[in-house]
Amino acid sequence: MANFNWTCPYCSRDTTIVESNQLSATTDLSIDNAFGEITRLTNNFIVCPNPECNKVTLFCEMHLTEYDEQWSRRVKTEKLHTWNLLPDSFAKQFPNYIPKPILEDYFEASKIRDLSPKASATLARRCLQGMLRDYWKVSKGRLLDEINAIEDKVDPIIWQSIDSVRKVGNIGAHMEKDINLIVEVDPEEAKLLLELIEMLLEEWYVQRHEREKKLNGIISLGKEKSEARKTK
Repeated sequence: MANFNWTCPYCSRDTTIVESNQLSATTDLSIDNAFGEITRLTNNFIVCPNPECNKVTLFCEMHLTEYDEQWSRRVKTEKLHTWNLLPDSFAKQFPNYIPKPILEDYFEASKIRDLSPKASATLARRCLQGMLRDYWKVSKGRLLDEINAIEDKVDPIIWQSIDSVRKVGNIGAHMEKDINLIVEVDPEEAKLLLELIEMLLEEWYVQRHEREKKLNGIISLGKEKSEARKTK
């Protein structure tokens, strides 16, 4: 594996992975099988270079292979599947002052993103509704009405993105009138929805918390100085 830029899923540090931080081990299945060709399984290990983390990430890739006559070796061709084994979810870590039900929906949606994108989108929708009710204090029964209630309170592009989470989440939450009509949600689409959830968690909760902490520090400083003047 060549050097590449990487963000650790455990500590969220941005770093560059070099040869000493990675290892790949390959196994070829040469027994006749349903794929009709040799199947290669590659285990990829990455060790976070941050000494305070140093945790292991492991993902496996399955490919078909073909023999390269020029180089006298087998080379990977079609990718069949990828499994993220460690950690089993690439959910970002958020502070525990965010309500537990919201974080649980986010973590579960992240965990099943590739396994069941449609279910992940449904949980992202539920997570969004929890944030609207907690952060914006709206509760109108239907998510559509709750989203409309904050339309004049957020940037238009944010509002449109939030409504898109509702629409995609509805695919998993509600059966189509024509049960033979199947609308799929792929892993990349589920990932986009989760990235919006992560952005909103950061902007609505983390930034607010940091802002309040700084302002309370300034208020405390003012009180300390006022008390100090009284004692002189």
